[in-house]
Amino acid sequence: MTSDIAAILAIDGIATGAVYALVAIGTVLIFTVTRVIFIPFGDIAAFTALTLAALDAKRFPGTGALVVILACLATVIEIISLLRNGELRLLPRALLFYLVLPLAVVGAAWLAMRVDPPLAIRLVLALMLITPIAPLLDRIVFRPIADGTVLLLLTVSVALHFALVGLGLLFFGPEGVRTEPLTSLSTEFAGVLISGQTMLIVIAALVFSGLLYLFFDFTLVGKSLRATAVNRTGSRLMGIRPARAGTIAYLLGSLMAGVSGILIAPVNTVFYDSGFLIGLKAFVGAIVGGMTSYPGAAIGAVGVGILESFASFESSALKDVIVFSLLIPILIWRSLASLHSEEEIEE
Repeated sequence: MTSDIAAILAIDGIATGAVYALVAIGTVLIFTVTRVIFIPFGDIAAFTALTLAALDAKRFPGTGALVVILACLATVIEIISLLRNGELRLLPRALLFYLVLPLAVVGAAWLAMRVDPPLAIRLVLALMLITPIAPLLDRIVFRPIADGTVLLLLTVSVALHFALVGLGLLFFGPEGVRTEPLTSLSTEFAGVLISGQTMLIVIAALVFSGLLYLFFDFTLVGKSLRATAVNRTGSRLMGIRPARAGTIAYLLGSLMAGVSGILIAPVNTVFYDSGFLIGLKAFVGAIVGGMTSYPGAAIGAVGVGILESFASFESSALKDVIVFSLLIPILIWRSLASLHSEEEIEE
């Protein structure tokens, strides 16, 4: 391996790691606020790529039908919950958030496709269609068992992943897709050619990480999310609703998954089940940060991307084995370095 090859592999690894970083940060965000290890995070990223490819092909994506089904299920569950709790006064707001807004997004996307929109509009449409998925899944699947153990939430999350994979096959088909690059620009740095897509991936990861930092440190909503992540019981006593904080966390996570899918679609062929590996490799990076640190998760994810790049050069058949083998020393290190305590059970 020459220094030029090493530089190319490092740049490619940083770009891949930047995508993993967005997924890892979103995974940590959802986990810290809701205690859910959201396995389908990668599936949402893959669905975004498939949605954008369908829009590029001038076809209305199956994501629209998925959002409609989830919105109807979430609305029914919310109405039943309101009836049980005697809170029918909240019905108009529930209908607005769980039915009207998702259906309005699908309708707007359908109308926009009638006029052959440019690339920028198609990107916005893909994000609009993807963003409601995680909050709707939260209302349907996770909120009814929000007080369950972490193991129960993880088991349900894995089951949800397999359900989404089946729905992905139904709505998008078995064919892989790769979208057109977002930019054709390129530059040369230290004798190594860097594509504009690679620079865009890294810049987007840095920008979103910076915006997330500003959101958590300088906005009231961000501070309420941090409070919920630190102490759910204490946040309730201070008037913060963990359910609402969870919805916001899923909304932000879904948006970050969508951005990740858009960034990775031009450089990798994406299938309906590609999201699992994306999410799993990002999860390895999140483990580096102990599932609590956003900078730690980002650094770990970039490290995973670099390791994957060099491992694919040495042995493309074993690159995934090498990456996932990294979990063993990381888990041993986290186990030795962390203080152990019995899980708190909230009433």
